[in-house]
Amino acid sequence: MLGFNQVLTHLTPGQFLLFIIGALLIYLAIKKDYEPMLLLPIGFGIILANIPFSSATAPDGFLTLLYETGIKTELFPILIFIAVGAMVDFTVLLQQPFMILFGAAAQFGIFFTIFLGILLGFDLKEAASIGIIGAADGPTSIYVANFFAPKLLGPISVAAYSYMSLVPIIQPPVIRLLTSRQERRIRMQAAVKPVSRRVKILFPIAVTMISGFVAPMSVSLVGSLMFGNLIRVSGVLDRLSKTAQNELANLVTLLLGITIGATMTAETFLTPTTLLIFVMGLVAFVFDTAGGVLFAKFINLFLKEKVNPMVGAAGISAFPMSARIVQKMAQKEDPTNFILMQAVGANVAGQIGSVVAGGIILSIVGALG
Repeated sequence: MLGFNQVLTHLTPGQFLLFIIGALLIYLAIKKDYEPMLLLPIGFGIILANIPFSSATAPDGFLTLLYETGIKTELFPILIFIAVGAMVDFTVLLQQPFMILFGAAAQFGIFFTIFLGILLGFDLKEAASIGIIGAADGPTSIYVANFFAPKLLGPISVAAYSYMSLVPIIQPPVIRLLTSRQERRIRMQAAVKPVSRRVKILFPIAVTMISGFVAPMSVSLVGSLMFGNLIRVSGVLDRLSKTAQNELANLVTLLLGITIGATMTAETFLTPTTLLIFVMGLVAFVFDTAGGVLFAKFINLFLKEKVNPMVGAAGISAFPMSARIVQKMAQKEDPTNFILMQAVGANVAGQIGSVVAGGIILSIVGALG
């Protein structure tokens, strides 16, 4: 039996610092309400993993078991995608299909950061794993990192979820820097045409097949997302749809968070590489936002009915936070301007764009590696 003094003597400064980091994440989750479903279990997982001689992270500990069965096998990210698919309503996107372009443009930061990572000395697989933080999609980041750079899984996952929670702080300055007040006041007419049930059912099937033919490695990601959505729109699995949206999403998010937190031990997390990953993750988020805004400004050169460039920023996968931010900024400039529907369309497109981008990276980098 280990005594208190023996445990205390094995406590390193690094572990003590990670206790503080874990406590900070818990504080942000409870006091600031920053992604509490994620940051709270991650913070507590950090604390559990850094207690000397912790039974939770022993070879037969419950956190080790969760990692081996849920993260290493990619089970948790896939289950999260099913839950997310059941939550997402693609109706707004189907009413205005051109919004899919913003979901593609707002992935620019991913590829920019991959090239930056290579320049900074990371190998291609590591750079790809770091770049995918810009997808603003935690499960995609975990899936790709586990596939290409499992040693970097902890900092990549925490960076991805941390920046997702900080989207309301990161995006507005970038949007204001790249747009004029006149551009932010542009009004857009919302599409109101009805979308048939048949189209809603065919959409997830078609997206899965097209994505699968283009990038077969994306099938796990896109397929699970679209399967969840098919459950939602089929109209015959209401109980399963609600279960996926609530019980499945909550349970897997809880287990995923505490398991990811447990990967952040002092010896693996407190390194210059970790700091660099956080910086590059921020770069990816900033350039994703910039890519969407600049793409909207570009197509406005050819359109009679202009697009509010802020809608392009909603093309990231952080749903529905980014769409709400864009609407809030629009109303700050003009209280009578409502562009929420367009922003939601771009935001939903971003969810598809992020998983397709993840699949493309898996296919290309996997072939090159």
